[in-house]
Amino acid sequence: MTEDNKHVRMAQALTERAHDLLISHSFAQEQIGFIHTLEMNLGEKIPQRTMLEVEIAASAKRKESSTSHHKYIAKASAHIHHAIEESITKQLNDTDSLYYEVMGIQDGVPAVFDLLAVKSASVGRLEPLVNDLTWLGRELVSLVNLPQYRKKSSTGMAVKVDTPALAIRYLGLENLQWVLPTYAMKHWLPYSTEPFSLMKRKLRELSMSTAIAAKALAQSNGVKEQHAYTLGMMLDIGKAALTRLYLRTHEQVWQDRVRKARDKGHKDLHTALLELGPDPLFLRNLLLENSAKVTQQLIEKMDFRYLPFAAAMEEFAVSYLPNSNKKLTDPLPLTKVLKKAHGYALYLLLADKHFIEPDETKLWFSYLELTKAEQKVLSTCSFHGLQLTIS
Repeated sequence: MTEDNKHVRMAQALTERAHDLLISHSFAQEQIGFIHTLEMNLGEKIPQRTMLEVEIAASAKRKESSTSHHKYIAKASAHIHHAIEESITKQLNDTDSLYYEVMGIQDGVPAVFDLLAVKSASVGRLEPLVNDLTWLGRELVSLVNLPQYRKKSSTGMAVKVDTPALAIRYLGLENLQWVLPTYAMKHWLPYSTEPFSLMKRKLRELSMSTAIAAKALAQSNGVKEQHAYTLGMMLDIGKAALTRLYLRTHEQVWQDRVRKARDKGHKDLHTALLELGPDPLFLRNLLLENSAKVTQQLIEKMDFRYLPFAAAMEEFAVSYLPNSNKKLTDPLPLTKVLKKAHGYALYLLLADKHFIEPDETKLWFSYLELTKAEQKVLSTCSFHGLQLTIS
């Protein structure tokens, strides 16, 4: 194995580990344990479709008495997930449904982003667009009424802002460039990611970290900060869409199979189905293999007039996985920024839970082609939220 191939393999392993952790901490720990168990026992990783099948492979020797039951559950899970996979594939081919129904994206959002990108942008032109997005108006009013941002009257009393029009004037165009993409992505995240309870928060943190890192790296790479931040914030919209799709489709298919098993008197199957829940490994693989392409699909649907996102998103999507064999020979500056920023955000996710070692960090930064100067810049960034200056 050449040194380059070894680095790609290790980078792929770190990418998979970060996606495991995105699902849940316990799942990521289990994956590391199962992988080591399977490698020691069999000399190689066994490709498995569902977590239940991995559990069977890893625990067969110590649970001989329950092997038959586990296999039956795994078989039921495989049947359900085959139907889920077919359904999701069909739904992903319907971009309009994915855009409007699954994600609930309103045309006013990309229109706002486009307007902020032109020199003729003004608060007056933004106001009618924001008024049509009632959820955004509520978020902006709540933001400017936070204690650290509230205006004070001449007598020292806090002034309450109660309309979106006042809120956008109070924030100003400079702040709105960062605020609006942030709240749009927050709005597009799944309402719930149960049973993966912390996944929604991690998706939001990943988006915020990517956007902030992209903004920090933009200028030195010849990219506009607003472009880098906005697309960086939306870079994982595909993960949000796929998570919504999977959890919704799983519930629909599972309920249908439970009802049929009950109506037909298949007691063993009914009992097995009641033990099944959403499969973390299936969801992780779905995100790994499809999320960048789905983001590209949704960004193209937004049909931006002034934001140069389509070409950069296409480059990012085809080279998303280290083992994709799509080595970009001359990537766009924005693509370079996105790959470095998203990679650094994945590093932060791993480092926060101590899931990456110093030697692995060094390899990961080398794979991302992060210079020492860029690493220094990113190490001084605050990734815990918007840092606004309101006069």
